[in-house]
Amino acid sequence: MLKLNLYTTSHCHLCEQAEAILKSIMNDYDISWISIEITDNDQLLEAYGTKIPVIKVIGTNTELAWPFDTETVLTHITQTIPNPLIKK
Repeated sequence: MLKLNLYTTSHCHLCEQAEAILKSIMNDYDISWISIEITDNDQLLEAYGTKIPVIKVIGTNTELAWPFDTETVLTHITQTIPNPLIKK
């Protein structure tokens, strides 16, 4: 399973769209994610405050900041990990 962090904040319609994208691919691909509230941490707020939503593949330093769509997310993920993303 590929694990992701979704950096987000409450009342963010773009963050809701990003989560909807992840939900749309989770039925076909073996992924999971944790939504991380950036306002709970000053360092995260400084790093991501103007870029959210941001998807990070856990175990890598690669991030994908908004704007993105389903195709962009899949391309980013498959180019980031050493093995192709496995369809369920």
